[in-house]
Amino acid sequence: MNDSTWGAPPPRTGFPGAPGQGRATSGSAFQPGTGEVPAHGTGAVPQTRHMPTVSDPGGPGGGQGGSGQGGSHGSGSAGSRDGNGGGRPGPGDSDPGPAPLGGKKRAGRNLRAAIGVGVGLGAVILASLFFYKPVFLGVVVVAVVVGLWELTSRLSERKEIQAPLVPLGVGGAAMVIAGYLRGPEGAWVVMALTTLAVLAWRMTESPEEYLRDVTAAVFATFYVPFLATFVALMLAADDGPWRVLTFLLLTVVSDTGAYAVGWRFGTHKLAPNISPGKTREGLGGAIGFCMAAGALCMQFLVDGGSWWQGLLLGCAVAVTATLGDLGESMMKRDLGIKDMGTLLPGHGGIMDRLDSLLPTAPVVWLLFVAFVGGG
Repeated sequence: MNDSTWGAPPPRTGFPGAPGQGRATSGSAFQPGTGEVPAHGTGAVPQTRHMPTVSDPGGPGGGQGGSGQGGSHGSGSAGSRDGNGGGRPGPGDSDPGPAPLGGKKRAGRNLRAAIGVGVGLGAVILASLFFYKPVFLGVVVVAVVVGLWELTSRLSERKEIQAPLVPLGVGGAAMVIAGYLRGPEGAWVVMALTTLAVLAWRMTESPEEYLRDVTAAVFATFYVPFLATFVALMLAADDGPWRVLTFLLLTVVSDTGAYAVGWRFGTHKLAPNISPGKTREGLGGAIGFCMAAGALCMQFLVDGGSWWQGLLLGCAVAVTATLGDLGESMMKRDLGIKDMGTLLPGHGGIMDRLDSLLPTAPVVWLLFVAFVGGG
């Protein structure tokens, strides 16, 4: 999920496009004053925006100004500094304008676009999930392949890591399908074969940085398709659509609860060096909302489920969704980007929607097996 979903006020801090800030990656031309770095070897501006470096926030929404030191990224409203503390909106960013009266916080993303895209995605997911299981499986496969494309593209642009997309995409799609048809054993076999394919594919190129590239590719294999396979395992149960629906609802409720409570009451930063927009109050909201939703879902949606199991399930989802969100935020900070892509207006890319879902899927599948069996 995007950092802005946790409700902390967007910091009015520097943007690393001003003189004395930001630096170009190897092999690409930095454009002073724009805050953007062209894609490696193309001269074209990459689709993702540069993420400002994190500075000590000092307090809620705090940052450093006046000296041109960039603060944490907010929600698409960070302004560049001219070295004298004067703010100018950067490319693709809107001027945040004056602070709201009465100290009221504002949401940090385009809610209209986010809600519209979210409703559209929800309709596609629900229609495919309850119409015909293999159709929903195809939706998962498409999401995995696009997610791998976004991840490998950002690794290439920002770190010059050449993780081979063809074996990753083919192996990732086969992994999800094998998990649905053959269970965990099938997924593990395809995981091993995909790793071997990556090793062999990369051998056709220069041995320079071979270990770095294949290590990143194996990580991408585990992080995206393997974790997504647990959604296919849930789907394979007799009441699979209801299990998947519960998993998706709880993850969305976790994000919504964190946003609602954090935006209204959030003052204490949860992980300021990773994701300054997230607050401890937001995490409490995620846990509370998620436990309540989990009790309802397990009682009324899942065969053989009980409300007390839903309380445990909801708590686990809130924790793993938060860890997944922070994990991808850490990766994006290392890469120096705000979003993994731009395919979903108001949300970023596919990977910006999968960040909470992927690490949550194996935990939810395991708890379903423990509580009500594999189905």
